[in-house]
Amino acid sequence: MNKAQLIDSVASKADVSKAEAGRAVDATLSAISGSLSGGENVSLVGFGTFSVRHRAARMGRNPQTGAAIHINASKSVGFKAGKALKESL
Repeated sequence: MNKAQLIDSVASKADVSKAEAGRAVDATLSAISGSLSGGENVSLVGFGTFSVRHRAARMGRNPQTGAAIHINASKSVGFKAGKALKESL
């Protein structure tokens, strides 16, 4: 499912226009990304938890040359599925 299909699904299930559903989906995604960029976790009970995960700096290898390279520390988004989501699968 892509974003357009998600908007169509929300519009039909909530009995609203596609424009309103699009604004709701955009607002939801914006709120989630805003909280994550602020370092907060986002917990949606029954669905799952989005969190910021920290990756430590490490040494890696260039696959073409085999030379050792330094990989900087970074942050990434993690998701842990909730109980209801796991059971629905």
